[in-house]
Amino acid sequence: MKMEGTPQNLQTLAASLQQTLSANITERRAAESYLESVEGSANYSILLLQLVSKEDIDITIRISAAITFKNFVRRNWRVVEDVANKINDADRNVVKDQIIELMLRMPEQLQRQLSDSISIIGKEDFPHKWPKLLEQMKMKLESDDINAISGILRTGHSLFKRYRHEFKSQELWVEIKMVLDTLAEPLTKLFEKTAHLAQVKRQEPVPNVLSIKACYDALVLMSKVFYSLNYQDLPEYFEDNMKAWMTNFLTLVHDDVPLLHTKDTEEAGTLERLKSQICDNVALYAQKYDEEFGPFLPDFVTAIWNLLITTGSQVKYDLLVSNAIQFLASVADREHYKSLFESPEILSSICEKVIVPNMEFRASDEELFEFNPEEYIRRDIEGSDIDTRRRAACDLVRSLCKFFEAPVTQIFSNYVTAMLQLYASNPVNNWKSKDAAIYLVTSLASKSKTQKHGTTEVRELVNIIDFFNAHIAADLKSDKVDEFPVLKADAIKYVMAFRQIIPAEVLAAAIPCLINLLKGESTVVHTYAAHALERLFTVKLANGQPAIPVESVKPHIEPLLVNLFAAIELSGSEENEYVMKAIMRSLVLMKAEVGPYLQVIVGKLTEKLLLVSKNPSKPHFNHYLFEALSLSVRAGCQADAANVSIFEMALFPPFQDILSADIAEFIPYVFQIMSLMLEMHSDCPESYMALFPHLLMPVLWEKLGNVPPLVRLIQAYIEKGAAAIIKQGKVLGLLGVFQKLISSKANDHQGFYLMQSLLEHMETTALTEHIHKIFLLLFQRLAHSKTTKFVKGLLVFFSLFAVKHGADALVRMIEEIQAKMFGMVVEKLYIPEVQKVSGHIERKICAVGITKILTECPAVLEPPLHGYWIPLLQALVHLFELPEDDSLPDDEHFIEVEDTPGYQTAYSQLAFAGKHETDPFRGAVPDAKIFLAQGLKKICTTHPKLIESIKTGMDPKVALCLQGYLHTANITLG
Repeated sequence: MKMEGTPQNLQTLAASLQQTLSANITERRAAESYLESVEGSANYSILLLQLVSKEDIDITIRISAAITFKNFVRRNWRVVEDVANKINDADRNVVKDQIIELMLRMPEQLQRQLSDSISIIGKEDFPHKWPKLLEQMKMKLESDDINAISGILRTGHSLFKRYRHEFKSQELWVEIKMVLDTLAEPLTKLFEKTAHLAQVKRQEPVPNVLSIKACYDALVLMSKVFYSLNYQDLPEYFEDNMKAWMTNFLTLVHDDVPLLHTKDTEEAGTLERLKSQICDNVALYAQKYDEEFGPFLPDFVTAIWNLLITTGSQVKYDLLVSNAIQFLASVADREHYKSLFESPEILSSICEKVIVPNMEFRASDEELFEFNPEEYIRRDIEGSDIDTRRRAACDLVRSLCKFFEAPVTQIFSNYVTAMLQLYASNPVNNWKSKDAAIYLVTSLASKSKTQKHGTTEVRELVNIIDFFNAHIAADLKSDKVDEFPVLKADAIKYVMAFRQIIPAEVLAAAIPCLINLLKGESTVVHTYAAHALERLFTVKLANGQPAIPVESVKPHIEPLLVNLFAAIELSGSEENEYVMKAIMRSLVLMKAEVGPYLQVIVGKLTEKLLLVSKNPSKPHFNHYLFEALSLSVRAGCQADAANVSIFEMALFPPFQDILSADIAEFIPYVFQIMSLMLEMHSDCPESYMALFPHLLMPVLWEKLGNVPPLVRLIQAYIEKGAAAIIKQGKVLGLLGVFQKLISSKANDHQGFYLMQSLLEHMETTALTEHIHKIFLLLFQRLAHSKTTKFVKGLLVFFSLFAVKHGADALVRMIEEIQAKMFGMVVEKLYIPEVQKVSGHIERKICAVGITKILTECPAVLEPPLHGYWIPLLQALVHLFELPEDDSLPDDEHFIEVEDTPGYQTAYSQLAFAGKHETDPFRGAVPDAKIFLAQGLKKICTTHPKLIESIKTGMDPKVALCLQGYLHTANITLG
């Protein structure tokens, strides 16, 4: 189907876009389905851009078209192997030819969407597949059209900001150099010209506010682009023209522009954003290019210091203040600048005027704590407070302590004492003083920390245990869980922060306090309590034992579970990921101890599953919910395998609902837990077999996130119900799935997993008529699309086949495909590649398979194969003795195993529903080296000439290893 750009089709598309905004869910879904059905049509992307450009169409439809185009490009611009390409080359070229000019003509709200789209396209095509882009950008930067300039700068910022986090590489250097060669000079000239123009416009008798704001907005974007282009290394052009940038940056930091002041106290205005970005830029230079930047630094220290002490406490200044403090922190961290800070007066002034004021708990923080707890938590314990005043002040404390630990500690000790005295004099009115004191002590004490472990090293001058006993313990132990909620949160966070330092017995004593705090009405308090419990349950002592043993939690297990489940019923915490993670971690810790409560636990979890499946919106919560279900199944079935039927009765109804409603986010989880339950059975119950035909439906296998758990589930079916599958006549369906998987670079390993199960568990006769076709498919794939991953899977398959069907059968099957092919397999695959096979079981399969080929296959002892016998034996010894060879050819480094283009539900593996590796040889081959020694004994008895070949034809080191295997097996050759 092709959508032509006729008025009728434009009207149809416009109407569908309008319906996607409808409040009527039926109408909305119908429109979304229509758009999904036509998005693979030629011309679709062009039609969307035509709609965006039409000024006579309602602006909401144009915005919807721009957003739809952006999302379509995000999902489909990248060409991925094994996935249908929805945008043909002709459309791609038209889009790239038209989108820049179109963006520059559009009003800002459309311009932003198109700029984002250009950035997405550029990430894939720039620079090599879009060579015109840089020249187009340069031409616009040299124009006088401020709207066009802003559009190009916005695009440049979107394109180049990835340089801030890309790993260094030759390809990256080449790209950045290309950008610099084209844009560095016009960008610098534009920056100087715009900075001058802004000054001129401000001095006009009747200043034009919009015109002045446009200049400053452009300066913000130029400053952002400057940061991106300078991030990886100091470009020669910018080094030579540093004065042009830095003198203007300094002027802009000093300048106050009353015309740009805003009345909004929350949202940063243009002036704040510009000064904030300049602070970022000079901090970058101070950190990375301090030698070249040195002459400019003292002036910036003075200017930014003055900026800090004159900037208000309103939220709109937060990013500016944060970046300004971070600049001072980056300077204080350098030894050759420490003279700027060593005066006691300067240190006191910094502490008094910068650090302490910016650690205070403001009214805006209190508002966030009460009315937007999710955001408060995100900033405070998830580390996204990187741009907050408190975090910046904390970083400045750490930098100052690097060279001035004793005086800084003394100064702050005085402040902390004063703050705590103020609190003690009137706790109700002065609780914020204690909050600031705790934050100050935490910042001062923490010398090094990690996200996983919290603080790992503390400063000697701060006694955190004494402070805990004097000022933290009382808030933890208080029965009044809703009194002073901020201080309760501070106390919990203190325990969390220093969990590696606080003695284990103190942590254990805190557990009942934290369980009690789960009852707090404040979302922050009960969330922090749950998070602290989860973290404390993972702390390890120096000897590797848990700091909180099961025995210390056992007396509190009932209130722990009751309070945790009660917490996810509290308003605002119905899908609280921290509480659900704490439930999961409690189940991990308690294991069998939760046995008496399992039925209630599963009932609660199932109830929650039914609720969230109506509208899945919290991926982390959902993941921990399914992990908790997995743990419950494991714990219950380990106690008594018969319990699996209880879990099936509870879980099958919601699972069927999820599968029927096609809830994509949950289906991979459902398959994993179904696998776990099926693996608990000795056979395959009828209730599972009824579902089996549906699992082979192609639509399920189209979603990449479904593939790994589906393969795992099918493997469980094969293991437990091979006979029933044969009886249902579904072997051909399984082979169809295998064929689909094996043809894909992304999923071929899953195809091999499937085939391994078929070889291992299915009767030989069931595969007899298909086996030739299976081998043919594998060799066709090998011929047209060989990868290391495929070869590794192929060698494991060949080896398992040799064990299960006999080495002679393997040789015959390969020779039937093509004469003398088996020799090529040994020479080109087994000998050079077997060292790359990964995984203990996989390597054992190869070892046993190669042993079978060497010792039970007469053909390999006859021409033309006999010349490979010693090299293959040596390759086997290398497999035993050498580490895995994980090298890859250059052209394979970027083959992604699970490539999920656009939005598809990614596969999220459940840690506690994992499949246990099973050795296909179990007791038959306990030790592969001994098995080799025994096989060599047999073959050398019937072919004694081999003994001489082994003695004279092998590398001495390999021969010595082989001699060790024979000695261990108490075997002598000849």
